[in-house]
Amino acid sequence: MVRFTDSESEPDAESGDRLAPVIPLFVGAPIADASPGDRDWHAKGGTDRSRDASSDPAFAETDRDEFVELAERALLKKLRARSLSFAEARSALRQHQLSQGESEALLQRLEGFGYLDDAALADQLVHTAVDRQNKGRQAIAQVLAKRGIPRDIADAALATLPDDDAERALEFARGKARSLRALDRDTALRRLVGQLARRGYGGSAALTAARTALDEAAAPSHGVRFD
Repeated sequence: MVRFTDSESEPDAESGDRLAPVIPLFVGAPIADASPGDRDWHAKGGTDRSRDASSDPAFAETDRDEFVELAERALLKKLRARSLSFAEARSALRQHQLSQGESEALLQRLEGFGYLDDAALADQLVHTAVDRQNKGRQAIAQVLAKRGIPRDIADAALATLPDDDAERALEFARGKARSLRALDRDTALRRLVGQLARRGYGGSAALTAARTALDEAAAPSHGVRFD
C-alpha cells in the first residue's frame, strides 16, 4: 500500500483532482481502435491519411491500368461471341472510362493478336451473304456499311464477287415464283420484284428475273412420253 507523508495528501476522489491525461504525440485514432482501412494504412507505413490517392501519379497509373484491363476483358468477351469491325469495337469501348489514346492502343494490340481484321471480316460477310443468303451486290454493300467496314476495304471485298447478279436473281426468283402461281400476274410480279429488291437485286435485273421466273412457272409441264 502506498503511504503519503505529511507534505503529501491522498487525492480526494470527490474534489476532481486527477492526474493529467497522457497526450499522444500524433493526433488521430489509435491503431487498435482504427477502422480496418486505417489499420492497413498504418501497417503499410502510412503517416498522412489526409493525402488524396488520386493526386499521386503512382495511384493514378494503377487506376488507369485497371480500367484498361477491365475494358479489354469485356471486349474480348464480345469478340469470342462474334467478329467485330474496328468501328464496332471502338463503339463498344466508349462505355468504359478510357481516353482516346488508351482505346486506340488497346485496339491496335488486339489487331496484333488477330482479334480485329476488317479485311477478313469483309470477306466473311460477303461470302456469307452470297452462299447462305443469296443476296445481291447492293444488299451486301449495305451490310458492309452497317458493320462499319471502311469504304475502300468494302469495295475490295465486293470486287472479288463474280458479275453474276442476273443469274443469282433468276435463281432466287424461280424458287419464289412457284408459291405465287395462285395470284394474278400483276400481283405476283409486284411481290416477286419486291422480294428481289429486298435481297439486293434492283432495277431491270429484278424485273427481268421476276418475269422470266413467272413465265416458267406458268408454262404447262410436259410429262415424259413413252412410245
